[in-house]
Amino acid sequence: MSTDSKKIGNNGESSTGELSRRRLLGSVGAAGATGLVLGSTGGAIGYATARPDKPTALTTVGSTEEMFHGKHQPGITTPLQARGHLIAFDLAPGTGRKEAAALMRRWSTVAQRLMAGEPTSGGSADGTTHDTGIALDAGPSSLTVTFGFGRTFFERTGLVAHRPPGLDPLPPFSSDRLDSKRSNGDLWVQIGADDALVAFHALRAIQKEAATTAGVRWQMNGFNRTPGATAAPATARNLMGQIDGTGNPKPTESDFDRRIFVPSQPKTGDEAKYAWLAGGSYAVVRRIRMLLDDWEKLPVAQQERVIGRRKSDGAPLSGGTETTPMDLDKAGPDGKLLIPDNAHARISSPERNSGAAMLRRPFSYHDGIAADGTPDTGLLFICWQADPLKGFVPVQRKLDRGDALSPFVRHEASGLFAVPSGAAKGEYVGQRLLES
Repeated sequence: MSTDSKKIGNNGESSTGELSRRRLLGSVGAAGATGLVLGSTGGAIGYATARPDKPTALTTVGSTEEMFHGKHQPGITTPLQARGHLIAFDLAPGTGRKEAAALMRRWSTVAQRLMAGEPTSGGSADGTTHDTGIALDAGPSSLTVTFGFGRTFFERTGLVAHRPPGLDPLPPFSSDRLDSKRSNGDLWVQIGADDALVAFHALRAIQKEAATTAGVRWQMNGFNRTPGATAAPATARNLMGQIDGTGNPKPTESDFDRRIFVPSQPKTGDEAKYAWLAGGSYAVVRRIRMLLDDWEKLPVAQQERVIGRRKSDGAPLSGGTETTPMDLDKAGPDGKLLIPDNAHARISSPERNSGAAMLRRPFSYHDGIAADGTPDTGLLFICWQADPLKGFVPVQRKLDRGDALSPFVRHEASGLFAVPSGAAKGEYVGQRLLES
């Protein structure tokens, strides 16, 4: 088995044009429109059967490398990683555009080094930063670092004229129980990796580079299935035990870029103010708690009717396999629809939302046991789209009006961020905005 590293671009191809070994493990996983269904990579390629007397290292997990520079930022179409950290910052009082640009320059430099598996020594604001050694001996482990700007960032930096309409506040939803202290933020950073220490190393480096320019507003930790954990490539199960993620838009689809990334055609008039976002995307971030004690009391057959898919293999209740399209009009012998009117899969399907779609790319979380004895468990829902008013908002509004899954979830935090395009070599993320 070869353990040579491959440098992987944001389109998932190596520098020689071959599909990366990581890509062979599966496509991007997915979460449902409320953030409750997720897919994962993970297959038999790249690991050997472990023997009790001779453990076998998952060498390919550490050797894969995602590229920092590219048309789009990493961490959007990258296959789901095993570990993740989400962190939001607020700029310090008195901090403006100049200081924000310097921070993005530092962050971009550090992210590039981290993603290449290199130490982070040097380059800090105060000149004292040194590599902590947390990730010594580990390879890049498919690390990605992704940056976004919140609505208030434009006010703090005097760039309100360049704030795109897509950053208008999300409307309230009936399932919202939002904690303002764990929502929104001037800056947002998504970190993902297939090794926990590599991911934590990146988290510490990003936080340290913020120095006195920005302080942490909130931080959340998540996980997914580790690549190589299944005997064959398979969609993951969420923490409700349901196989989900099949309906996510795929990069191979002809309209994928149009749905996920902000178009890059020339802008005129007022739209020229937002040209800096061309090739970028919008991320909706929601912390969605799953009420597992209530969910697990339901018989499996009732759980399946809530979702609209079989629990055993993810196939729609209308029949077929996991990848069989749902037949939303098919009825059983009793004349009732096989996929109920209020089933989550039916209500969130693009067919019932004028084609509205988003790329759902979440992390599960478990933050221990709450004071009432219930598990503080759920999903760090992240969805990507070219326009949240055409992607997330209409689907969530419809789910809000009658999704059978709603009694078993609670939205506890929320954020919306504009994510610039990828940085070219010699540039930093957000340069087109901050130096406009």
